[in-house]
Amino acid sequence: MKRLMKLFAVGCALSAQTLVFAGQDKPIKIEQLPANAQQIINNHFAGQKVALAKVDSELFGKTYDVIFTNGDKLEFDSKGDWIEVECKKSQVPAALVPESISKFVADSYPQTKILEIDRDRRGYDVKLSSHIELKFDGQFQLVGIDD
Repeated sequence: MKRLMKLFAVGCALSAQTLVFAGQDKPIKIEQLPANAQQIINNHFAGQKVALAKVDSELFGKTYDVIFTNGDKLEFDSKGDWIEVECKKSQVPAALVPESISKFVADSYPQTKILEIDRDRRGYDVKLSSHIELKFDGQFQLVGIDD
């Protein structure tokens, strides 16, 4: 019984230590971002000034956030591929939006702009200037609309 209690105590201590180190944000310089992230910033956000860049060390990897002075935000995975692009006063650069999604938005909502796009392993979430949110699966098929 004592041995079981010791194992339980050690397990709890290790779990607590892991949680302490997860979710640690740390400011970084743009040069410390992965090369892919730097390339996206240079190619699509060249005229914007960076207010903050930070790395978030999570339990199973790292993510990087970049916030510009105009309020635009980018989030990248550990390889520097974008996870989220949020443009408050402009629109998401067309080159970052998959062609199928761009075409759908242009055909179905011609007077709107894409203000935000998020992607994960299930698909894409797109927010339009008309306050409509579109959900696409991994094959770029529309699976949901929220207005």
